[in-house]
Amino acid sequence: MDTLTPKQIVAQLDNYIIGQTDAKKAVAIALYNRYRRMQVPAKLQQEITPKNLMMIGPTGVGKTEIARRLAKIVNAPFVKVEATKFTEVGYVGRDVESMVRDLVSVAVSMVEKEKFEEIRPEVRRDVDKKLVKLLAPGVKKEQKQNNNDFMSMLNSMQNGGQNLGSIFNNADTVDEDPDANSEVTDDVRNQRLSVKEQLDKGLLEDEEVTIKVEESKKVGPMDDQMGQMGIDMSGMMDSLMPKKTITRTLPVKEARELLIQQESQKRVDHDEIYQKAIEKTQNNGIIFIDEFDKIAAGDKKTSGEVSREGVQRDILPIVEGSRINTKYGPVDTDHILFIASGAFAESKPSDLIAELQGRFPIRVELNDLTEDDFIQILTKPDNALTKQYVALTRADGIHLTFTKESVEEIAKIAFELNNSNQNIGARRLSTVLEKILADILYEGPDMQMGDITITREYVHEQVGKIAQDQDLSRYIL
Repeated sequence: MDTLTPKQIVAQLDNYIIGQTDAKKAVAIALYNRYRRMQVPAKLQQEITPKNLMMIGPTGVGKTEIARRLAKIVNAPFVKVEATKFTEVGYVGRDVESMVRDLVSVAVSMVEKEKFEEIRPEVRRDVDKKLVKLLAPGVKKEQKQNNNDFMSMLNSMQNGGQNLGSIFNNADTVDEDPDANSEVTDDVRNQRLSVKEQLDKGLLEDEEVTIKVEESKKVGPMDDQMGQMGIDMSGMMDSLMPKKTITRTLPVKEARELLIQQESQKRVDHDEIYQKAIEKTQNNGIIFIDEFDKIAAGDKKTSGEVSREGVQRDILPIVEGSRINTKYGPVDTDHILFIASGAFAESKPSDLIAELQGRFPIRVELNDLTEDDFIQILTKPDNALTKQYVALTRADGIHLTFTKESVEEIAKIAFELNNSNQNIGARRLSTVLEKILADILYEGPDMQMGDITITREYVHEQVGKIAQDQDLSRYIL
């Protein structure tokens, strides 16, 4: 984990999330406490558990965004789950453990990507050599029938079939040297020197080349069920069954990436990746449980739902700290950071069972967004909505500009709609903007519009009447 101080973490969150200072401080402290824990003696480390958080506030005020951005800032494995999915028909207690398995899978992908980046320069050099051979192939030799493969197959079957998969694979492997059944003449060598020079200069990126790649793995229901029991079904099948290859014709730039990915998979130590991913999950993982209030409704229970208190009791041991079997190995949840989130409009945190309440000692309330917050959300963050639409319309040759007055009008309309209809927070801004820009986004690709300025008058013309009509606004905005 990067050793950013709480102030530095909040400063980075400020680039994307407006307001909600208390919530930002709370998550920053919780995250930095992980770094503090790693500095204490090893014996005491095990005794220091993470201070899980509960974020309370209406939809659209930034709860999920804070957690997601937090994970990105420190490069931590992160998953979001909806607590309500565990209340559905067919739910069983073991399904709750899926959140931990999903987190480990995210960590594996992260560590794998890091390893791939480390070896990429070396792998790319080897792949480019192969591409040169494919772009300038040798002269094909006349192939003779070889009966040795058949005899080897019979011997293998007598020995229990241990080498059967490798025999089948040898018939058509991805690693097959393009020169295996070819003769490299002087003319071919000269041609390859020319091709290599062009390839190095990037002049052949759009040239088509035919390559052999491994067929993509298909994940079936059985793989998922076995994964829930901590069994890697696909890995077992890979070791038993021969790998299938397919032939694809692609531009050089796409073929290179496929071959690099394929070759990298073979060169890394997957056991080491899984071990590091599990360590990363246990020490840095973040699980965000949304709609937490929906399992805290006490006796409220409708047909088609399992006991909400039962769901709480299934979540409890994972939050308390337990060992979960995954297909990559067992994972301890003692030091995973859990962030619960909910509006708690029809229930309150005290409706949760006492044991679960105690596992979320830090509680922060997020504020409703004001009209001024909407103005800042539209303009200040690095990913502000107005900046997104300016970038999108630039693809059509349109230079879109929002005046200060138009931004204020958009914020005012969105704020009033939230007050008169259901409050959906900042998400209302996306609804209003889409309606305002609908004609521009529709006509843009077919017209040379050039410079377009969005004014207060234009905003009012597009959505003003709809916003004022209560019946219309309920359906359209």
